[in-house]
Order: sequence, then structure tokens, then C-alpha cells
Amino acid sequence: MTRFTVNGQPVHYRLDPATPLLWALRDASNLTGTKYGCGTGHCGACTVHLDGQAALSCLLPIGELEGRTVTTIEALSPDRSHPVQQAWVAESVPQCGFCQPGMIMAVAALLDRIPDPTDADMDAAIANICRCGTYPRVRAAIRRAARARRGEEPLAAAPPPGIAPADAARAVPALRPPPPGRKP
Repeated sequence: MTRFTVNGQPVHYRLDPATPLLWALRDASNLTGTKYGCGTGHCGACTVHLDGQAALSCLLPIGELEGRTVTTIEALSPDRSHPVQQAWVAESVPQCGFCQPGMIMAVAALLDRIPDPTDADMDAAIANICRCGTYPRVRAAIRRAARARRGEEPLAAAPPPGIAPADAARAVPALRPPPPGRKP
């Protein structure tokens, strides 16, 4: 039996102590924001904070986490007001979105350690893989979040999770049949 804290709540997992934290979070706690990418610690999709530091949850057996504190993307900022999340939206970083939770967690940990990171700091701290290649926008978002954290640039809050059905209906134009004489 393993006891530690996840997102401010004490947890008690009755799983094999060798179970990777990733699977305990996703399967036992239903915290699916932490993604499975490679399972070997190379892609960063599973990044969480362990005692405030970025950590790859696919490599952490829960048996080694007794008494520790884990934070997932769900608790970074439930209302998406964290400067990194705001900068992510402001710089239009998300594309497919799969790598984003892990990358956001890595960036948040970096900015906690280094308030004004250089390109070398970013390269050393963020090894996350983005298959869509959004790296230039990621760098811009990191710089913007750093400025916001230092109070140099205000950022409006990112939208809350979910879209109201009425808004979703307006966001996608209704499908219409093609004009007469034009093939679909």
C-alpha cells in the first residue's frame, strides 16, 4: 500500500508498488490529463510535478513515492489562470494538444526555478517532444509567461474548460448542401 498526496489530496493506492505513477494517476485516479507517450521517459508527455520539480511519471514506481507530493495538469490551475496556460493560449501553441499537458508542466517547473530562462535553460529543462512541431510558439509562450510572472505583461485568463453547447454550435458553421450545379 502506497500513500502520498496527489493534487492536494491524500491517496492510498492498493496497487503493486512497481506500478508506474502514470498508470496509477490515469487508471486508479482518473486523472487523464497526464498522457502516455512512449513509456520510456523520452517524450515528456507524462510530465508531472513531484515535490515541485518536473518528473516523468512513466518512470516513477509508486512504491518510491511514499510521503511525496504529486501535482498533475488538472491541479496546476483548475481555472486555467496559470501564466503558462494563459501564454499557451495567447501564443496559439496547441495544435493536436497531446503533448501540451506534459510540456506545460515542464515549463511551469522551469519558471518556478528560473524566472527569466535563456534559450539554453529552455533546452536543458524541456526535452518534451511535440510531433506537430510547435517549438517556435512554445518558446514565445515561455517568454511571455515569464514576463507575465514578473509583472511585465498582463495576460487575460484562458477560457475555462469545456465549451457551452450554444457556443460550440456557433463555432462550427452548419453544413449546407452545395449550390445547384456544384458537386460535393
